[in-house]
Amino acid sequence: MSFDDAPVIAVGPKPDPDFDAAITAGGGEPGPLARADGLIWTDSRAPLPKLPPSVRWVQLPFAGVEGFLDSGVIAGNPKVVFTSAAGAYSGTVAEQAIALLLAGVRGLWRRETSWDAAGAGARTGRLGGTTVAIIGAGGIGRDIIPALRGLGVKVVAVNRSGTDVSDAVVVTADHLDEVWPAVDHVILAAPSTAETRALVNAKVLAQLQPHSWIINVARGSLIDTDALVAALKKGTIGGVGLDVTDPEPLPDDHPLWSIPNAIITPHVANPPQHLRPALLARVEVNVRRFANDMEPLAVIDADRGY
Repeated sequence: MSFDDAPVIAVGPKPDPDFDAAITAGGGEPGPLARADGLIWTDSRAPLPKLPPSVRWVQLPFAGVEGFLDSGVIAGNPKVVFTSAAGAYSGTVAEQAIALLLAGVRGLWRRETSWDAAGAGARTGRLGGTTVAIIGAGGIGRDIIPALRGLGVKVVAVNRSGTDVSDAVVVTADHLDEVWPAVDHVILAAPSTAETRALVNAKVLAQLQPHSWIINVARGSLIDTDALVAALKKGTIGGVGLDVTDPEPLPDDHPLWSIPNAIITPHVANPPQHLRPALLARVEVNVRRFANDMEPLAVIDADRGY
């Protein structure tokens, strides 16, 4: 649709002058939901209100939209374009993934108790010269690749479509069984869908190398946690770096906390001080695209689940 005047964009669930400013910068007009053409929803925990017929676009605040899909609100509004924030936060998440992988491979999870340079050196691996698979080569995966390539890593990018990814060998998801035994380490950056839940399970863990590290900066549900704990205790893999877990939050008495080569950060790859500026920037871009009759970034496909 096209607009003779600036589209009216509402903000919810609470008024927010910063988002009003982003809307104005993008060529929209902040206004009430009752006469809005679009809605910027800033709280992933709050349910969406009933949308008036005038609304044609809704911007959601995070890349993960499982809650909105499960509630049926997206399927229930087929004439509305819903967009996620996929890609808006990719830079900070990519940094977390690289930090976790380097900490694992270089042995920084070990706490040395004496100046044993020979012993510590013998236990230190190297990332350069290895092959790393990135499962889910979207915005996060594409931001990880240059850092890995700069360290001398060969990258295998796994996606559904087989679309070319710069500086990576692309493998489609239906050939994942060939990927697990062929790589040194794995970074999970895929959305949580019916197809990706428990993607890393006991069978997959058994195919990885004894030195392999698994890094998960996507969703905890991509890993079968019980199978992961068993593999770590058996020494089947080298270790795991998790910014997300299943369950989440991870209970204080969960066995993962007591496993030395399980590095866990409490879902802080997108720290709050970086979330808001990134979302404001995405809002400005998508308002501008909406106002100019262009498809907004990160349109959600309800059938795919992201």
